[in-house]
Amino acid sequence: MRILHLDSNHPLLLNQLNDLGFTNEEDFISSKSEVEAKIHQYEGIIIRSRFSIDKTFLDKATNLKFIGRVGAGLENIDCDYAKQKDVYLIAAPEGNRNAVGEHSLGMLLSLFNKLNKADNQVRSGKWLREENRGIELDGKTVGLIGYGNMGKSFAKKLRGFDVEVLCYDLKPNVGDENCTQVSLEELQNRANVLSLHTPQTPLTINMVNEDFINGFPKPFWLINTARGKSVVTADLVSALKSGKILGAGLDVLEYEKASFENLFKFKDGVLSVAEVPEAFQYLINSENVILSPHVAGWTVESKEKLAQTIVDKIKAKFC
Repeated sequence: MRILHLDSNHPLLLNQLNDLGFTNEEDFISSKSEVEAKIHQYEGIIIRSRFSIDKTFLDKATNLKFIGRVGAGLENIDCDYAKQKDVYLIAAPEGNRNAVGEHSLGMLLSLFNKLNKADNQVRSGKWLREENRGIELDGKTVGLIGYGNMGKSFAKKLRGFDVEVLCYDLKPNVGDENCTQVSLEELQNRANVLSLHTPQTPLTINMVNEDFINGFPKPFWLINTARGKSVVTADLVSALKSGKILGAGLDVLEYEKASFENLFKFKDGVLSVAEVPEAFQYLINSENVILSPHVAGWTVESKEKLAQTIVDKIKAKFC
């Protein structure tokens, strides 16, 4: 079985697949159309987020048996059409769930303790203690939307704190010893913190909008390590300005490219002000906002675990 690798990954992925008898080829530079011209030669594809696998691509992949995505979500693949063509889909949310849980907790604690603001002030020669008085996580209610691999990981990290953890999920009976499943209305009524752990679907795109935010009777903190398009940035900014949202930790942004590799267009290596939306400019300048470049699941350890998860699932299915 021949496998085409379209993105670079941890070397164990190639090494172990070679040991299992697969023929592995790498192509990190060809355009999508160039890959489509030769994809009929392969039975497997390994990809991260370089480009979308749509109907046209799948129609040309006449011998394709599986697609492995070295990541948690499959939104860059036309999953329904792939299944119609009997293409087996493999994702690896088990590989980076711990990293996402830790990153979510780090963002929340940083916001509560004003660490980014305090760090910037000390570096600029300001020693302002009262202005940087933080708040404690103990006694708060944390609401999670989405209780799969990522949500469960974050809930597990919260076990060391005296907090109540609630979750809302479309699937029934997902609650466990770390989290109580409730209705969305109850979560909104009780949560001091909202953390998103949902895939990108038609239901989650623009989910956190003005109406959704106003469904919370009291101000709350927002953490998003899921997908950027789940949050309407302009509505988030309005809520930050009004105090309805007390602060936000955003590892993902509405403006990201589909590949997650770039945010805006650069000219001669410089970001033009014209390329920066007004809402994002507000986030950049906000002391109660923490931003990171889609790296919640992007640790040294998760890179290896993601690759190992893909190998294990291919082995279980095809060996």
